[in-house]
Amino acid sequence: MNPKIWHTPGWPGDLTALFAGALVTLSLAPYSMWVLGMLATTVLASLLTGLNGKRGFLRSFFFGIGLYGSGASWVYVSIYNFGLSSAPLAFALTSAFVIALALVFALPFYFYSRFLERSRWGFLLGFPAIWVLGEWSRTWFLTGFPWLFLGYSQHSTWMSGWAPVIGVNGLSFILVLTGVVLANTFYQAINCLSKDEDSAPHCQPRTTLALLFITCLCWAGGATLRDVNWTQARDEPVSVAVVQPNIPQEMKWNPMYRGYINQTLRDLAKPHWGTQLMIWPEAAIPVMYQDADLIFEEIEMQSAIKPTAVLTGILYEDEANQQYYNSIVGLAEAEGTYFKQRLVPFGEYVPLESTLRGIISFFDLPTSIISPGPKNQALIKTDSYDIATSICYEVVYPDLVAEYAAKSQVIVTISNDAWFGDSIGPLQHFEMARMRALENGRYLIRGTNTGISGIITPKGEVQSATAQFKQTVLTDKIYLYDGVTPFGASGSWPIVTLCILLCGFIVVIIRRKSTVAPTAQ
Repeated sequence: MNPKIWHTPGWPGDLTALFAGALVTLSLAPYSMWVLGMLATTVLASLLTGLNGKRGFLRSFFFGIGLYGSGASWVYVSIYNFGLSSAPLAFALTSAFVIALALVFALPFYFYSRFLERSRWGFLLGFPAIWVLGEWSRTWFLTGFPWLFLGYSQHSTWMSGWAPVIGVNGLSFILVLTGVVLANTFYQAINCLSKDEDSAPHCQPRTTLALLFITCLCWAGGATLRDVNWTQARDEPVSVAVVQPNIPQEMKWNPMYRGYINQTLRDLAKPHWGTQLMIWPEAAIPVMYQDADLIFEEIEMQSAIKPTAVLTGILYEDEANQQYYNSIVGLAEAEGTYFKQRLVPFGEYVPLESTLRGIISFFDLPTSIISPGPKNQALIKTDSYDIATSICYEVVYPDLVAEYAAKSQVIVTISNDAWFGDSIGPLQHFEMARMRALENGRYLIRGTNTGISGIITPKGEVQSATAQFKQTVLTDKIYLYDGVTPFGASGSWPIVTLCILLCGFIVVIIRRKSTVAPTAQ
């Protein structure tokens, strides 16, 4: 790279990075201006030119502040409205959350600026690889917060054909690659047309054209793959009813409203007994599983007359081990229980609880009563098909969903997004569910308390959906799918392995050049 073109020192570069980070949010739901996301990553790659590891980390941190400050600050709604916090305290806690996420975001780019940036191939291949490794690390580092991945913007573009093959991280790789290749093309045009002696050695039209050709092949390949059916539909449709009770969060766990909530569920479900599959949202029944015998008996009685498989969210107490789980249970024509594995920090558990409760004594942190469920759980089953289930933000973990989807014929995810009010958070959440259907080649049914509930096709298209904050029942038909997509079989490992190999390859190239240069002198 020619640093004269891209180098932007000091605060102007940091401020540009801040605004560029916010552009990624605009590429995702509900704005869906996906080109801005590609532009944002290209700007960041260019702004890192010529920086050492520390400066690269700091500049990437500003990009992360822009990204999460615009795209994840909806946590303020939950903290302020339901955490009994003052507005200044809620703002301070939200800011701390955004800063923590930005620090995690910036970590991989220290490695990029320290080891990869000096090579032209570092810009062209190393940056997309580091971007993807950063996204992947955010699915597990400190329990993970896999939100705002760039690839989610591609569920309706030509690129979506790659989703069942390489997953959302693979889509991010191609999109970032496209951006840096276009930037490199612009850079090469300047070098080749310039009469500056310093620019002439950087003019490499053949390499530039080859990279453009490969990038075009990626997009054309995605368009072609959109017509490939990796999984096979069964002949007979399944009727579905998704109950959206729209219970305000402040009423949810108040014992005074327990009877009202249960009656609301009864009234909404009553016209739909006989539907083959009925979905109630996360923690729909406002008591523990062990205390829900009465409503369970009612469900069994109704299903005995009009057979229906019912899935509902409910809290489950393991009395023997003194543990509580957030669970989905299958009732009537469905059988089995799934315990949520990925818990929400500060919502369902408190990280470093003993330390934080001492340091942040002024904040009434939630009671950490929920335990993570075990791995490798059995699927919820009916007589003729198996159901892959996920609860709340588990659906944003690509590999977790793929693990269970590969053994099922349909995906069901339930949630309660009432915590986040009328913010962009629930809209982003719904978009990520669309990608899970696309990656795994199966229908996905999403049942929520306040919306958006919906039916998503194996191509990631919204077949039907509810409005938010409306008490309703969504009825539709789906098809069961057999078979496994390439992503369902292998998960994120192929694209992650490729990115690790690319980084290693570039490091080797740089070291060889640095070894040869002194010898030549």
